[in-house]
Amino acid sequence: MDLSITSILTLDGLTNGAIYALLGVGIVLVFTVTRVIFIPQGEFVAYGALTLAIFQTGKVPGTVWLLLILAAVAALMELVTTWRHRGSAVPAVVAALRTFVPAAVVCAVSAWAGPRNLALPIQALLTVCIVTAFGPLVYRVAYQSLAGASSLVLLIVSVGVHFAMTGLGLLFFGAEGFRNPPFWDTRFALGPLALSGQTLIIFAASAALIVLLWLFFERSLYGKALRATAVNRLGARLMGISTHAAGQLTFAMAALIGALSGLLIGPTTTVFYDSGFLIGLKGFVAGVIAGLSSYPGALLGALAVGVIESFGSFWASAFKEVIVFTIVLPVLLWRSLRSGHSNEEH
Repeated sequence: MDLSITSILTLDGLTNGAIYALLGVGIVLVFTVTRVIFIPQGEFVAYGALTLAIFQTGKVPGTVWLLLILAAVAALMELVTTWRHRGSAVPAVVAALRTFVPAAVVCAVSAWAGPRNLALPIQALLTVCIVTAFGPLVYRVAYQSLAGASSLVLLIVSVGVHFAMTGLGLLFFGAEGFRNPPFWDTRFALGPLALSGQTLIIFAASAALIVLLWLFFERSLYGKALRATAVNRLGARLMGISTHAAGQLTFAMAALIGALSGLLIGPTTTVFYDSGFLIGLKGFVAGVIAGLSSYPGALLGALAVGVIESFGSFWASAFKEVIVFTIVLPVLLWRSLRSGHSNEEH
């Protein structure tokens, strides 16, 4: 190994780490607000990359029909729940329409645009809208009724949601892998390195999204409401902050992060229906390094995971996944020794 190989491996690791950083931030975001260890975060990445790939073939992506079905189920659940609480048909129908109509509009526009082979940026925008719309619906169907359950129950539900989304991905996308065209195909020479335009887009998009998330939580009213919900759910409810609305907004942001990650990673690797699992787990490792509580910690942990994975693939490519996931063990041991004992929640 010489300086040029070291530089190439470091750049490759930092590029992958920038993607893992987005996923780690998304996992930390969901956990701090809802206490859900969101294992299916990686499925949003796969859905984003595969949806854009199907748009590129001139067809309507299967996620459009999946989104429509999920919206109908969520609307029916909202109708029944509101009817039971209010005892009136009008508020129940309004609540159901409020859940169904936005997703239906996204599906209608996407179904119209699919066969028309529109420009890549428009297809990317439609992809982001489709996958982001999944977030609040997944929360409504799988998590909202269990918001007061223990973290273990929520973890089990996350495992079930992961397997469901993976199976549906196989049904709607098939077993074939796809690779998307880059958004910027220019290459720049930087000493021994050859920087691609897609790599620069990945770094710029990751940095911009993390900065926007910081501004959202520090400067906006909704961001402060989410922070209040994360600190004290009961206190937030007493102050008039809807924990259900906070959960849906959080899942929408997590789906948005996943969709953008899928668009960024699609041109760099072939994505299959189940590729999101390993990608999401590496983001989870970054979140664990941050203690599932620190956004800067998730960023630094993700960059470390990317670099370790890159050098691990060079020295022992057959064990690179083992090397990455083994990082969790000393981190968990260190945090366990530091935190001491705490009373179990009842």
